[in-house]
Amino acid sequence: MLNALFIVAAAGFAFLALRLGLGIPELFLAVALMNVAVSAYIFLLAPEYLMRAITWVLVHTLYRLRTQGLQRMPAEGPLLLVCNHVSYMDALIILDSVRRPLRFVMDNRIFVTPVLRYVFRVGRAIPIAPAREDAAVLDHAYDEIDAALAAGEAVCIFPEGALSHDGNIAAFKPGVEHILARRPVPVLPLALRGLWGSVFSRRDNFMKRMRLPRRFRSRIALVAGTPLDGATTSAQALEAAVRALRGTWA
Repeated sequence: MLNALFIVAAAGFAFLALRLGLGIPELFLAVALMNVAVSAYIFLLAPEYLMRAITWVLVHTLYRLRTQGLQRMPAEGPLLLVCNHVSYMDALIILDSVRRPLRFVMDNRIFVTPVLRYVFRVGRAIPIAPAREDAAVLDHAYDEIDAALAAGEAVCIFPEGALSHDGNIAAFKPGVEHILARRPVPVLPLALRGLWGSVFSRRDNFMKRMRLPRRFRSRIALVAGTPLDGATTSAQALEAAVRALRGTWA
């Protein structure tokens, strides 16, 4: 019914515009400007949809992505996602693959980057820092993560704390246990495969990575495991689960 009303309204607008002397080019221009205005309004109301659209184009231009096991993810309720950290594209690949709205925990030094800072804030990312660098930022991050989980949101964290330097999975830091001690929510282990050696990973230097055309449109995968009980799991158990999901395909 609503679509029919929009069609009738659009036809009425076109008829009125032509009667007022507008030509076909001017009519198309007016419709384009109206679309821009509507898109801007939708972005202000729900910026995540525009971000997801841009993310989809970027991810599927650079990679051939396959997902596995994401049907195991709870459709609602508080959820903590943990994943290995291979490249600067990791969060975008997860965002593109997961249908639920996500809050990402990210390095505060990247979060405060000029220009990108606005994007991260729109995406409701949560900045975090080691206690030795900024204890106040760390405490605030834990509070914000806990508040998001209390509100039934899904939060994604990379427990290694940094990008891989060799393609292997580093030991998970105890911060994930601190989060679960405050609020023992279900935890979904994720594993990214095939990103090591891409231009956005830390293999070789930038120029060498750029000279590897085989990495363009390369096959990658995001694999999800079975949700674990946050009240009984540990950083070591989560690390083992992610390692098992990734296997030997770095």
